[in-house]
Amino acid sequence: MPNLKNSLLCAALISGLSTPVFAAEPDASTVVATVAGTDVTLGQMIVMAQQLPSEYQSLPDEVLYNAVLDQLIRQIAIGKTIEDELSLSAKLAMENERIGFLASEALNGIAASAVTDEALQAAYDAQFKDVEPATEYNASHILVETEDEAKAIKADLDGGADFAETAKEKSTGPSGPNGGNLGWFGAGMMVKPFEDAVMSLETGQVSDPVQTQFGWHIVILNETRVAAIPTLEEVRPELESTLQQDAVTVALDEVTAATTITRTEEEIDPTLLRSTDLLTQ
Repeated sequence: MPNLKNSLLCAALISGLSTPVFAAEPDASTVVATVAGTDVTLGQMIVMAQQLPSEYQSLPDEVLYNAVLDQLIRQIAIGKTIEDELSLSAKLAMENERIGFLASEALNGIAASAVTDEALQAAYDAQFKDVEPATEYNASHILVETEDEAKAIKADLDGGADFAETAKEKSTGPSGPNGGNLGWFGAGMMVKPFEDAVMSLETGQVSDPVQTQFGWHIVILNETRVAAIPTLEEVRPELESTLQQDAVTVALDEVTAATTITRTEEEIDPTLLRSTDLLTQ
């Protein structure tokens, strides 16, 4: 089905309505057209223009104005042809749209007001102020199925074999083709026996065989570093999202609790929710 909004807009671009001239300084309530008794205001046009796809935003002002006005005129005109003939389903859908829009506007306002400089700083301090810089590890490993294989590889490495080349040749793990390198990781990111082995090594040292549920590992510690604590700006998006989600959750609970709500005591069969034939009665 073609996009009705874009189709109407394209038609408006072709029609080229003339821009009206106003005697007084226009505002959002200024009527720019009347369609079968229904006024079209400048405010409606502004809102519609803001909602248009980005490719229309670069149009010359007069072209965009005429296109938006014509689109609203056409929408109102075509809508009036069925205004008094809407099905029950359509009327209920319109009511649900109204309910959803009001709820969305309320929650958007709550979410926006929750993000202040003070709230962001407090959230940042709560999460990071007392955090001690943690050590991160960069290690490589060679993974094999048996302890005997691991011991043989350890002997080869002690004899001067290159760790990365041996990993490429013999490791069964997914990091094998990359020389066994696992990149950077911190405490708690690896299984305990493997983590313990890594943390017991000096830089450049190769471990004895280590068993985990994945098999037998030979590990080399490549280097360590102290992980920097992120700045507020670096974690701002995550903190903002958390503040907004928390504020919305609290608001929903508080408003619902403070609202008088009466549920019918009549038993309603849950299967009726799927009975779309009720909408045609």
